[in-house]
Amino acid sequence: MEWETVIGLEIHAQLATRSKIFSGSATAYGAEPNTQADLVDLGYPGVLPVLNGEAVRMAVRFGLAIGARIAPRSVFARKNYFYPDLPKGYQISQYELPIVAEGALEIVLDDGTRKRIGITRAHLEEDAGKSLHEGLPGVSGIDLNRAGTPLIEIVSEPDMRSAKEAVAYMKKVHTLVRYLEICDGNMQEGSFRCDANVSVRRKGAEKFGTRAEIKNLNSFRYVEKAINYEVERQIELIESGGKVVQETRLYDPDKGETRSMRSKEEANDYRYFPDPDLLPVALEPEVIESLRATLPELPDEKAARFVREHGLSEYDAGVLTASRELGAYYEDVVRRVGRDPKLCANWVMGDLAAFLNRDNLEVGQSKVDSAALAGLVTRIVDATISGKIAKEVFETMWDGGASADAVIEQKGLRQITDTGAIEAAIDEVMAKNPGQLADYRSGKDKLFGFFVGQVMKATGGKANPAQLNDLLKKKLAG
Repeated sequence: MEWETVIGLEIHAQLATRSKIFSGSATAYGAEPNTQADLVDLGYPGVLPVLNGEAVRMAVRFGLAIGARIAPRSVFARKNYFYPDLPKGYQISQYELPIVAEGALEIVLDDGTRKRIGITRAHLEEDAGKSLHEGLPGVSGIDLNRAGTPLIEIVSEPDMRSAKEAVAYMKKVHTLVRYLEICDGNMQEGSFRCDANVSVRRKGAEKFGTRAEIKNLNSFRYVEKAINYEVERQIELIESGGKVVQETRLYDPDKGETRSMRSKEEANDYRYFPDPDLLPVALEPEVIESLRATLPELPDEKAARFVREHGLSEYDAGVLTASRELGAYYEDVVRRVGRDPKLCANWVMGDLAAFLNRDNLEVGQSKVDSAALAGLVTRIVDATISGKIAKEVFETMWDGGASADAVIEQKGLRQITDTGAIEAAIDEVMAKNPGQLADYRSGKDKLFGFFVGQVMKATGGKANPAQLNDLLKKKLAG
């Protein structure tokens, strides 16, 4: 407990444009190596970059969503370094005058408290190519399909104090860029990844410790594990008399550890200077306001409305607004059912989510659409079936695609609400279990659950639970 962790994240979000940031090459994932790179991407002499206006608009929308200052004038710079997958020998990025600056997002911690995480800047840049090693014994291949793909690099303040906070912030950014439809958020394909800057300092110290940067983390789980390992490594190093050196490190998920990659460069090592081939980006106030008008209802706004309009807890509202698609699915279920928004939420977060996770599907691929789920919930609300039977109905709907009404009729699952039929079942159970009946009447109240179970068994689980409880209490009381 003597140590405090300090974390800042640099998140790279690939913008969902159809072409690259400075050329007309396609950005589609999965093409054969080096088939989506033209002369501009390859850095041939004499070619000139042309800025993709849609990338600028997407960056501005992100800035507006985080309450940031949108620069009326931003400048592209050349970041000079040599690497085999960087054909020009420099990367076009933004340095002194980024397009977005001074924003923030709010995260919710495990104990329910909220914390503001500052965002220093979000700047536009082009991605580099990719080095390939698998299936190439003794050599490395270079795929330049990704070279020139538009990114926004989102740089946080060093405001996070644990790996869990870092993951919560990264998830919040991930949700936001997908709501804005500026990034698909696909971490496996590399379109959403981050570098984590991690340092430790004694509790109460004002000065930050020396930081290490962990590069290219492309899953929330790896972010948490890499940070936790790095914190332990730095503390052990300092306590044993060593010093943390500023460096770039990689996380090895197989070994669960970080390892040194290279000493960390400073800004002057990159020899930044304004790109002479690109004019400054000038944004008039009217353009910025017109883009503000295109913003959707953002996650925090939607969650607050779900609490206000549907009476949900903040936790439930947060879960249901984790993606734009899930929020829309839930709202359509509530609209169709017309009541019981909490029951609708339980089904979306419960059985639906469980089946989606089991089959590794997104909500948009669900085998039970919102109209079908609403049909099922309606049959619970109108007491046609019980909640327990509904689970059986849902599984059949998922596997076969039938409607709730069709499954209920085919399987004869309609709930028994006939008082006479329920009473007859109770009488039969009491007659078959005289010992338990005598024990119950002598004060062993816990046997009530036994009788409920037996009657349910006798009715095939179809007895209306509320009616059953009322009638059984009267019968057992004699």
